[in-house]
Amino acid sequence: MHQSAPVAACDFVVFGGTGDLAFRKLLPALYLRDRDGQLTPDTRIISVSRAGLSDEDYRDKVHAEVRAFLPPGTFDADAWAAFRERLHHRELDVTNLVAYQDLAKILVGGEHKVRAFYLSCAPKLFGPVSRNLHEAGLITEQSRVVLEKPIGTDLASARRINDEVGAVFAEHQIYRIDHYLGKETVQNLLVLRFANMLFEPLWRSGSIDHVQITVAEDLGVGGRGGYYDDAGALRDMVQNHLLQLLCLVAMEPPASVDADAVRDEKLKVLQALRPTAHGDVVRGQYRSGAVDGAAVAGYTEELGSPSNTETFVALRVGIDNWRWAGVPFYLRTGKRLDRRSSEIVVQFRPVPHSIFGADGPPLSPNRLVLRLQPDEGVRLHLMTKEPGPGGYRTHDASLNLQFSERFKTRTPDAYERLLMDIVRGNPTLFMRRDEVEAAWTWTEPILAAWAADAVGPKPYAAGSSGPAAAIALIERDGRTWHEEEST
Repeated sequence: MHQSAPVAACDFVVFGGTGDLAFRKLLPALYLRDRDGQLTPDTRIISVSRAGLSDEDYRDKVHAEVRAFLPPGTFDADAWAAFRERLHHRELDVTNLVAYQDLAKILVGGEHKVRAFYLSCAPKLFGPVSRNLHEAGLITEQSRVVLEKPIGTDLASARRINDEVGAVFAEHQIYRIDHYLGKETVQNLLVLRFANMLFEPLWRSGSIDHVQITVAEDLGVGGRGGYYDDAGALRDMVQNHLLQLLCLVAMEPPASVDADAVRDEKLKVLQALRPTAHGDVVRGQYRSGAVDGAAVAGYTEELGSPSNTETFVALRVGIDNWRWAGVPFYLRTGKRLDRRSSEIVVQFRPVPHSIFGADGPPLSPNRLVLRLQPDEGVRLHLMTKEPGPGGYRTHDASLNLQFSERFKTRTPDAYERLLMDIVRGNPTLFMRRDEVEAAWTWTEPILAAWAADAVGPKPYAAGSSGPAAAIALIERDGRTWHEEEST
């Protein structure tokens, strides 16, 4: 495995360190970076929560909870023993300034190190926590603050959070994390576009028919019902993850991979998004059904109360600029679908005329499929001739680059990359304030239209591909959703 160089010494302070995100993503990512030699000996991980745990209690809890979320074959007893010693816990009511004194004591003497305050807590606490860190004198020049999505629930709340955090942290110290931007395939999208002459001349309306972006989940809301019912699929997935993926597909070539150069181009895409028409948006909510042959409850049954919150969204999006005029972007995301898959499909236009005879099989347009999960990779669909005599028998074949097979190594999780970028001070894969607010500006009219709509979301059976209206959304344009293929 490629060994990355160590990053600077750091104190990771995780607010919400006994929560689901910490155990599922943050701590496994930090262990794996430690195992691979990227954490310096004096780097510490300090968990902050209301739980009354000693350091040893917390270490035991992490050992019991986190191992289940490590990739197969990555647990090493010696590496884990060293990682365990980095772990500390401090009990803290984040709204009580006096309580920060205990946190201050453990940070004394580490002023020379990077301090990464990771706010894995409710967005309404981002401002108060930031203010208390400032009042307690804990923010140094080497400090960063990490904000988990969602940044607010609408444009006004996003601006309020940005104002409150920005009052004590400079913009270059604020890391608004979207873990989809840390996925290997998303990084490869930039390399495919801007390091290969093959694609960029064709990356425009004259050659591309349409683009599809799908993030499908087969799980329901589980224990996140309270949060999810306030958010819904549009706030939880579209306003951040899907729009960020759209930006990377659609943006103009940046002058460099410098953070602001990339984010300037993404912002231009968000500002060029056409307001959505009523018929270009479908919202749905799963009912009871079967997933992998097992019966599952509907959303309101899991929630335990009636709700009009959407668990599925499909949209037809237009970008009003020269590169993409007339090219629709179809976005869809949902829970309790028939598969777990995230992918970007770039569908090229068909050849203008087939020379292989009208009685032959139709020629399939070329497609570039970027798979984000599972099995990250890239597949390019081309037309080829079937071997053998007797004329031209055309066949749709694919060139398949599966990262795990090609590079014979484990693909790091997005959080592994992003956490190290935070320590390095590299904000390229994080959202800037104006990006967040531009995304909310585009999203808000959809939320307002839904609030005035008495009909509510369209039902779909758990284990299906979503509401029938989502199929109609794309088929009325003479197109179809791309479905998963065998590799």
